[in-house]
Amino acid sequence: MSDLLTLNRLARTLRLSRAWLKEEALTGRLPCLRVGRKLLFELATVKRELAERAATSREGGKDER
Repeated sequence: MSDLLTLNRLARTLRLSRAWLKEEALTGRLPCLRVGRKLLFELATVKRELAERAATSREGGKDER
């Protein structure tokens, strides 16, 4: 099992907004582990999810042309 990152650490690592990451996690659009009020993330899983979204977004853009 790989290390889990806190929300702050994930935001710094990915250079993404902490608020955006938190909203995505709380709404279930970004995989995380909840421990009490704390959100923990597996970096590889989050990167994979974001890459899949980007690919889907690009594919959607091609269909609209």
